Amino acid sequence: MMHRYATTPAFERLMLLIATFVLHPGIGCADSVFSSSEESHDALPSVLSQCQKVAQELGMKMPPYSVHTLRKDISTLRHFGLLEKPIYRWGYYLGTGALNREELQVALNALQSQAEYQQDPQITQIYQRLKRRLRGLRPQSDLFYPVRAYIAHSIVYTNTEEMMSQSKYRETLFEKIEALESAIVKGQVIEVFRCRNPYKSGNTKYLKIYPLQLIYVNIAWYLLHEDYKSGQLAVSRLDRFSDHFKILSSTGRSLNLQVKSLQVAHQLLKAGWGLKLGTEEEQKLERSGQSAFIEVTVRFFPEVMEFILEGDKRHLKQEIREGPKQDGKPAYVDYIVKLPERSLDEFCRWVYGFRVHPSFYFAVRKKLSVIAFA
Repeated sequence: MMHRYATTPAFERLMLLIATFVLHPGIGCADSVFSSSEESHDALPSVLSQCQKVAQELGMKMPPYSVHTLRKDISTLRHFGLLEKPIYRWGYYLGTGALNREELQVALNALQSQAEYQQDPQITQIYQRLKRRLRGLRPQSDLFYPVRAYIAHSIVYTNTEEMMSQSKYRETLFEKIEALESAIVKGQVIEVFRCRNPYKSGNTKYLKIYPLQLIYVNIAWYLLHEDYKSGQLAVSRLDRFSDHFKILSSTGRSLNLQVKSLQVAHQLLKAGWGLKLGTEEEQKLERSGQSAFIEVTVRFFPEVMEFILEGDKRHLKQEIREGPKQDGKPAYVDYIVKLPERSLDEFCRWVYGFRVHPSFYFAVRKKLSVIAFA
């Protein structure tokens, strides 16, 4: 019996389909990247059209290609493991090749930045591995040129090999970073030890937690976690934990529960200012809508008000009001934002960084009281 692709036209048609998925990953996705629509659509007409264009670019003539035949070719690619079994509702790509060259460059820039400045040891290894694999691409120079970079660098050591080479070895949770990441996706309960606490000197203790996410903020890596018993959410500097790491549950909770806790934590982060998520009681009241937010007003004068006017999206609940005009410019601007009480200390630290005017004005409106500082 003759193989389906034994004839030259059939074989070339299959090769053109593979080339289309390689050259145009995501082909068949009709929606904008900013669309949240989950409605399915027929991706195959877009694939057919792109196959014709690829054939023209390669100087080949492709015979009429029906959707029915295309489905058979896609079935063949699934059979050989080039496509996954699930339906590709948001665009076709082979294996894990979901990026085109421009998207790959952006991803490589992000990896390079995270490896160099945030000093993520795992990312460093992945980036170096990719550099070796992609040496054969031409031109290569533009692919690895750091067009984008996030240069906020970590103020602490994160790479154990670097620590030892510079005689700066400290036993921190970075030593168990891979096991920690595994516990996050498995929803496992772990025991860690907070060996340093600069906010409450001497208050060190063992914690039994669900680790939820590793996040990088300004100067260091943090661990977002949930207390195993109380459910209290918190953000802690990773290097303030020792290398003590103990898995307390071989089988963890579902990934859906992990995601739900993660979403709640990020809702608290967005509502507040900074990383302080508050006490267990404060979180319960805030999540149930029983916590009253405090309106804070800060008046900034010409020395710094231009910086304030630039920040249209510092906070979801902010308002910026301009004062009376003088020579075409406002005499001052009032920055108004509603925050939970747990965030006031971190907000104040941000405000004091701009304190350069002798008549600096700061007011906190809580119920009917107004407090002003000269």
